[in-house]
Amino acid sequence: MPFKIIRADITKLSVDAIVNAANSALRPGGGVCGAIFAASDFVKLADACRKIGHCDTGNAVITKGFGLPAKYVIHAVGPIWQDGYHNEPVLLKNCYISALALAQKYKCRSIAFPLISSGIYGYPKQEAMRIAEQAIQEFLLRYDMEVYLALWG
Repeated sequence: MPFKIIRADITKLSVDAIVNAANSALRPGGGVCGAIFAASDFVKLADACRKIGHCDTGNAVITKGFGLPAKYVIHAVGPIWQDGYHNEPVLLKNCYISALALAQKYKCRSIAFPLISSGIYGYPKQEAMRIAEQAIQEFLLRYDMEVYLALWG
């Protein structure tokens, strides 16, 4: 299946799952996280996240889409950029791996990612893109899924 980098509003994509660049408390935030909550049934999504409670950096959890075109929202917690010497590359790659593993577990045939950690978390965009592409390409060598990297703006 293909891997495509597109310019799109991730909240409007008709895919099986979209990935939320979440915070560890799984609370509504800014950037893509805020956009996903705003485009969904906010109360239901916030309640589902509250019931899960927490997600460690580098990991992901899943909820229903609650009114979004996507059936699921996979909440992946990326690292906050410090200087690149605090395990940020490993944690960022793990976000993609964890989200893809959840998508596979839930039998998703398509998934769309934002560029995790590259907004308010300050990860350098070029490096974030390299890590995203590497993680996705490695996954696609073993598994069949349509994967989008949806860039905003």
